[in-house]
Amino acid sequence: MSVRHDACILAGGLARRLGGCDKPGLRVGGRPLVERVAAAVPDAGRLIVVGSPRPGLPGALFLREDPPGGGPVPALRAGLTAVSAPWVALLAADLPFLAPEHVRALLEAAGTGAVLVDGDGREQWLVGVWRTAELTRALARYEGRSLHGLLAPLDPVRITLPGTPWFDCDTPEDLRRARSGEPDASARA
Repeated sequence: MSVRHDACILAGGLARRLGGCDKPGLRVGGRPLVERVAAAVPDAGRLIVVGSPRPGLPGALFLREDPPGGGPVPALRAGLTAVSAPWVALLAADLPFLAPEHVRALLEAAGTGAVLVDGDGREQWLVGVWRTAELTRALARYEGRSLHGLLAPLDPVRITLPGTPWFDCDTPEDLRRARSGEPDASARA
């Protein structure tokens, strides 16, 4: 089943727990994290990256949230302005083990949306797919700063997949695990 979708990768965080480095540009397996995430959405009609331009993503549309570094809700608000497909994959830029089959599984399971659930049963709000119209309406009404507060009321299908596609790189230890290629399946997301 092929679902027409765009992808919105949020890549503008401050990476405080990593010492303020350019987290999307950190390399895992020889590629910047943001390029690994972009490779997980090869069927996206449009690739939107909310963050600094990247030479390794020549076909991407780069936008900035207002204010820059304002968090995931302002970043989503900026990215959603460029979405034209009926569905959007909303992804963090630091998911080294996300693959096309994970995004396809989310798209195939979605009602108004689908979100990946980690090994501890927690929703990972930056690994999901959403009906663009529903997300746009919810965002127009929402004044908070929490993705959970915005997305949970949309009652997404919760998806658990094998492996650790939800694993993200927030700390030096996370980055070490990602570079070793074998994060513990119970690793913190």
